[in-house]
Amino acid sequence: MSDSVLQSWEYLENELQGAEFFRLYQHPASALAIFRKRLTDLAKSFVMAMLYMKVPLSVPHLELWVKSGNKRERENAVSLLERYQIFQAVKTRSQSRAYKLTPNFAESLRQALTGGGKNQSFGTLYTSPDKTHVTVDTLDTFARNQWEGILSYMVGNTANIELDASVIEHKPSSSVVELLRTGNFIQLFGKTAKITKEGFAFVLQDINSQVWALLFLYVDNAERLGMTKVECLSFLFLVASLELGQAYSAEGLSETERRILLDLYDFGIIYQPSTLQGTSYFYPTRLAVALTSDSSSVLASVNSSLSSSLGSSSSASTAGGGFIIIETNYRLYAYTSSPLQISLLALFVNLRSRHPNLVTGKMTKRSIQRAVQMGITADQIISYLSAHAHPQMRRYAALQNSATSTSTSASTATGQAQPHSSILPPTIIDQVNLWQIERDRMTAANGFLFKDFPSKDEYEKPMRYADELGVLIWKSDAKQMFFVSRHEGVAAYMKQRREGSA
Repeated sequence: MSDSVLQSWEYLENELQGAEFFRLYQHPASALAIFRKRLTDLAKSFVMAMLYMKVPLSVPHLELWVKSGNKRERENAVSLLERYQIFQAVKTRSQSRAYKLTPNFAESLRQALTGGGKNQSFGTLYTSPDKTHVTVDTLDTFARNQWEGILSYMVGNTANIELDASVIEHKPSSSVVELLRTGNFIQLFGKTAKITKEGFAFVLQDINSQVWALLFLYVDNAERLGMTKVECLSFLFLVASLELGQAYSAEGLSETERRILLDLYDFGIIYQPSTLQGTSYFYPTRLAVALTSDSSSVLASVNSSLSSSLGSSSSASTAGGGFIIIETNYRLYAYTSSPLQISLLALFVNLRSRHPNLVTGKMTKRSIQRAVQMGITADQIISYLSAHAHPQMRRYAALQNSATSTSTSASTATGQAQPHSSILPPTIIDQVNLWQIERDRMTAANGFLFKDFPSKDEYEKPMRYADELGVLIWKSDAKQMFFVSRHEGVAAYMKQRREGSA
């Protein structure tokens, strides 16, 4: 399995079989997590409309729910629901195609929404007196230190920048180090760790994506640890459904769940006053409660609350802004004293000088292409710079947007579209992309090739259908072949055409 798939939610689609999905959906927390995190708005609408239906919904009736001009969105929603084993294709009495919700998923989602089912479906609150007063700030500090220790271990030896003693103090456990090595995020040379190109891409992601990347690695190695993937995923989804600041009892957990709990402590996902076996309660941290949240405000709170020591030491950064100013001449000013952030900047910036709370440098063709060679993409660099842009750059972008909006009505009258102003100067975005293209003139894509069609008509109609679905990557009319990113919808269309002509 490719590293890119392993770090994404497509891992569930590719690795879990139908029976495993059915076992996973026996847990209300799992059904709710998939519903919230993975489904599009249209797919959620389908599920909610069918949740209490006693009979299957025919395909023609389902198609009537969506405007004819949104065929692509409808097909994508149906394909997503089929891949996650939420939709089951059945036949009606008249032998027409229809869909119904998977019984396990529907029952668990109803329990999650109405509060029915087992009392421990979403954890059991710990009611005994807590001798150790644990605040949300304490949980944030713990999660930040644990996660910072993991990132520090990865980048510290590579960037040749001395890390603070407080950062080195929170070195990750041996199990976490082994997980990083297994995921090819680092290579071990004796006791020294060197980050790989996959590791570079990992550290540039937002915190929530980083956490899920390690958790998917953990799930992938579950059988080697004597557990099943369904056991791991169901417990992770349960932990993600808990409330920040509340203590939960560990007494009703199985032996496997207690073991997972200890590993989640190493990640900073849960906090226990004592990690000794037999600890009777635990607290979910902010890393846990954001795992399956579909709220942008919750995800933003993770980055703002947990990345203060990973980011700038200035008040501007902690006030909801960032610490990076970049000019159109590619000069960069970073108001930070964090060795971690300086190490990250050194991956794609030629650093020129370092002051107590300021680092200066310049992005060049060589520095960007060096980063691309390590596996970092132009989009990742642009995303990182945008996410950590200084408040002054955000204010300037807001003024540009305001000025643009005043001329929208006039442009609309002339039929001209007004581009949205990004936080970064357009010159920077264009040039970083061009520098990457200069090095990578060919792009590889995973997918499926359709060829050997008996006639031109048999080639053109599936090809056009794939284009309508948005999965068409490449085609050759001369050779009558085309390449798609997903084959399920196209294969179903071709099967339907064959059955109709039979």
